[in-house]
Amino acid sequence: MDDTRTLRFFNRGPSPAARLVFFSLLSLLLLFVDARYQYLESTRKVLAVIIYPVQRLTALPGETMGRIAVYFETQEHLLEENAQLRQQHDADAAQLTQLRAVQAEDEQLRTLQELKQRANYPMQMAEIAYVERDIFKRKLFVDKGSQANVQAGQVVVDDKGVVGQITRVYPWLSEVTLVTDKDHAVPIQLLRNGLRAVVFGSGDIGEMSLRYMPVSSDIVVGDVLVTSGIDGTYPPNLPVAQVVKIERDPAYPFARIVCVPLAGVDRHRALLIVSGLPQLAEHPAATETSDEPERARKRLKRRKQ
Repeated sequence: MDDTRTLRFFNRGPSPAARLVFFSLLSLLLLFVDARYQYLESTRKVLAVIIYPVQRLTALPGETMGRIAVYFETQEHLLEENAQLRQQHDADAAQLTQLRAVQAEDEQLRTLQELKQRANYPMQMAEIAYVERDIFKRKLFVDKGSQANVQAGQVVVDDKGVVGQITRVYPWLSEVTLVTDKDHAVPIQLLRNGLRAVVFGSGDIGEMSLRYMPVSSDIVVGDVLVTSGIDGTYPPNLPVAQVVKIERDPAYPFARIVCVPLAGVDRHRALLIVSGLPQLAEHPAATETSDEPERARKRLKRRKQ
């Protein structure tokens, strides 16, 4: 009986519809009062402060997942961009290297052309076709031969000095022996004091030597050697080498003098072939020797008569 009364007591009160209407009107009233007189502003701020941690905790999983997704997407984008930039850098570096090589070649060709125009003797430009494969032979081949009136003995130079000498001629190629070839000799004189000597190749691409120079010779490190022009093959005053080392030992009659070639014997592709040098008078000894057989024949003919 008591339980039935208790349940009846709690079942009494407004109906759900009446409650809905009441709270709806109350909400509208509060909205009107707050919008009109702003009485609930402080209450709203307090509630916002209280609810803010709950809002942050509720939004934290979504924000974390979004940040993770953005991180991986950014990482992938950066890796792709870095790979593209690395490829572009390699391509630009290769193009820059080619451009520098072309610029250096153009500058050297311009210098050779100016040298050709200033020279007092005819020159023709040639390009290195290939280099001797044997590292012990300091020889190379240029793309000019007998068809271009190239002759054995002509001198090959670049914009820095003497490179070598034509030693063999083919129809469309010529063999050039470098000044650094072993025992290749070039008559020279010192630019500082005019001292004449002969510089020899050593077989090393970067070394030459002045042989048979007395210990007391007036030669110092830094002296520049130029062609003397007294052999009738090399034009005068062409740079050949520079002295870099001198060893004087009183126990030996000759000094050991090491030089380095000034020309680009192992660099540029374009060279100049010197031709048309004035011929020197024939050596008297050679003339007498060449006339001796004729004289002998004349003497033999007189005896027979």
